[in-house]
Amino acid sequence: MSPEEWVGLILVFSLGAISPGPSLAVVLRNTLSGGRQQGVMTGIGHGIGFGIYAFLAALGIATALTVHKSIEMIFKYGGAAILIWLGFIFIRSAKRVTDGKAKENDKNTQKGQGFSQGFLIALFNPKILAWMLALYTPFIEAGVGIETLIGMGLLGMMIDGTWYVTVATLLTTGDRVKKLKSIS
Repeated sequence: MSPEEWVGLILVFSLGAISPGPSLAVVLRNTLSGGRQQGVMTGIGHGIGFGIYAFLAALGIATALTVHKSIEMIFKYGGAAILIWLGFIFIRSAKRVTDGKAKENDKNTQKGQGFSQGFLIALFNPKILAWMLALYTPFIEAGVGIETLIGMGLLGMMIDGTWYVTVATLLTTGDRVKKLKSIS
């Protein structure tokens, strides 16, 4: 990949990480209910899970492109359709009334659960699948080397993990958690 393509990939990973969705909700919930350590562990778990996902997705897309080049268009348009559908569902569900308060038993969540919850939401978040298909596919070519695929996975892990750890850290700086809990 050229340096320009790596910069483009950094942008795609960054936009994917900062866009709201189920992953951010899990990080916020764990941070509000379990504090900084819980939130940071959730962010680390999510980053590692996303890195593995990014590597496996790139490997799968590269393999599929080796079989047939026109599959790239199917991935792009299919991923875009899934993103639009998910956006519609998220907007519709946001209109529903929710209490927004952390459950009492969330406060007793063990720190290790934050890591596993972050890891698992990275693997099972449908927004990530759609994002990978629609926006990740153009960066992958048939016959791409394993070193590049590993680099893509590591880049995704670093950007994603850094974003969610930063969110958890900033949220727990000062008395922001108390203010947020008093509002909800």
